[in-house]
Amino acid sequence: MGERGFSEAGLGRMRAVMAGHVQRGDLPGVVALVSRGGDTYADAIGAMSFGDAAPMRRDTIFRIASVTKPIAGAAAMMLVEDGALRLDEPVDALLPELANRRVLRALGGRVDDTVPARRPILVSDILSLRMGIGAIMTPGDTPIVQAMMEKGVAVGPQLPSAPSPDAWMESLGSLPLMFHPGEAWMYDTAMNVLGVLIARASGKPLEDFLRERIFEPLGMKDTGFSVPADKIHRLPACYARNPETGSFGVFDPAGPESRFSRAPGFASAAGGLVSTADDLLAFARMMLNKGEHGGERLLSARSVELMTTDHITPEQKAVSPFSPGFWDSRGWGYALSIVTRPAPGDPRGFGWDGGYGTSCYWDPETGVIGVLLTQRMMDSPSAPPAFVDFWRSTYEAAEA
Repeated sequence: MGERGFSEAGLGRMRAVMAGHVQRGDLPGVVALVSRGGDTYADAIGAMSFGDAAPMRRDTIFRIASVTKPIAGAAAMMLVEDGALRLDEPVDALLPELANRRVLRALGGRVDDTVPARRPILVSDILSLRMGIGAIMTPGDTPIVQAMMEKGVAVGPQLPSAPSPDAWMESLGSLPLMFHPGEAWMYDTAMNVLGVLIARASGKPLEDFLRERIFEPLGMKDTGFSVPADKIHRLPACYARNPETGSFGVFDPAGPESRFSRAPGFASAAGGLVSTADDLLAFARMMLNKGEHGGERLLSARSVELMTTDHITPEQKAVSPFSPGFWDSRGWGYALSIVTRPAPGDPRGFGWDGGYGTSCYWDPETGVIGVLLTQRMMDSPSAPPAFVDFWRSTYEAAEA
């Protein structure tokens, strides 16, 4: 890892370009953090909410959405190291709801028109999002999507509202798969399954396991599935933009009215965590250091290598649409994205983005870590302009 940090001029340009998004009204505020070697720079710009004078703070707590995924992936790999899980074993014993799967005969067909799955779902299928069910990224409604909505297991901006992990699993298990296990990459659903798998394999609620094995060892004191009362003033509103009018509406309110002010019935490993820039920096540093933190090893270097290896074959990518051109420059490891051919404005290395307006990547080649936190929901799976400007200016500052 390079010891050289960032140029002062480059950091100044980063602040200016991120402040521009706030000044234009695209975002109420933003926290941008970059780190390289011993040099860390963090900037809190704008306000906690639209029309509010309260300034954005470095320790503002954000809903990190799918940036949750790599953290859950690391937790699962800890259980693999413990011997509680094996990557090549079926999940049937721990997740009996997913035993003896049926698979749709055709993706757009009736939900009851199915065939037996060719093989069981493996632990590695869940980590790599190849279990056979998830978001359909092509236009048009289908009976299986409607059925997932009715059962409360559909992929979308709203986190699961099931009263318990068992209830969510029962609903998912009542539906067929869309593809045979291992046949295609499908976004999101498998990560919620992973959270249940972690809890059952560890014998502890998901949040307890994450806190014991990741949050406390890394000093991630503000990360969890809800915000305690004495910190709730640090949680801003989350906004969604109306595509027709361009105006912003509150998706989730600030403070005590937020759904994150109370513990969820079902903690979502796909996107349910809240966190801060410095907490995410601690996690990214551990991953960049191949599983070590403060002289202690949380993950083996082999586990980090497995997480950051592209497990999706060209054939699977060909039948797994996501955002336009995604597979031209990306791969998928265990619970995280791999940037294979970065263009200007792309992150580099490993990590992921969150649909509530968050991004976190670490780059072994340059030693750069970047964390961008906003409270504006993404309008599509493609990177929004603030993300592009952040990553472009990050690497310009690192290379100057």
